[in-house]
Amino acid sequence: MSKKRGIPIGQFCKDFNEKTKELKEGIPLPIKIHVKPDRTYDLKIGQPTVSYFLKQAAGIAKGARKTGHETAGMVSVRAVYEIAQVKSQDECFKMRNTPLETVVKGIIGSARSLGIKIVNDLSAEEYRVFLEQREEQLRADAAEAAAAAEASTGKKK
Repeated sequence: MSKKRGIPIGQFCKDFNEKTKELKEGIPLPIKIHVKPDRTYDLKIGQPTVSYFLKQAAGIAKGARKTGHETAGMVSVRAVYEIAQVKSQDECFKMRNTPLETVVKGIIGSARSLGIKIVNDLSAEEYRVFLEQREEQLRADAAEAAAAAEASTGKKK
């Protein structure tokens, strides 16, 4: 990028590291870089992605493997609105400055694509039981897949 746009890579790296030094490693962040004709640049670092926020709120590491056929997690309507409020102020978010209702609808769509169910209310105890049952199902599915793979190849793993 620096060679193509002609920006000083050393300065860019220094600026980037300075702006991100307080951030936790591993969080996906959208970044916008605007390179000006004089080879200076503006660097904007956005809030974490919607999918990251949804997975954090649901307490899951990954979405559903079979979208529409399984529920990977659940989040409350309140959590969706809180995510929408944060993202609607994010300089790097494509739906910035759009009505909150539109942002909420987009977040609900993202939740569906991850297999996250939106619920009105959910107690911590109910959700703990759900997550435990889901973990058991994932283990059973993995064991079944391993057994099927072993049967098809005739080899033990």
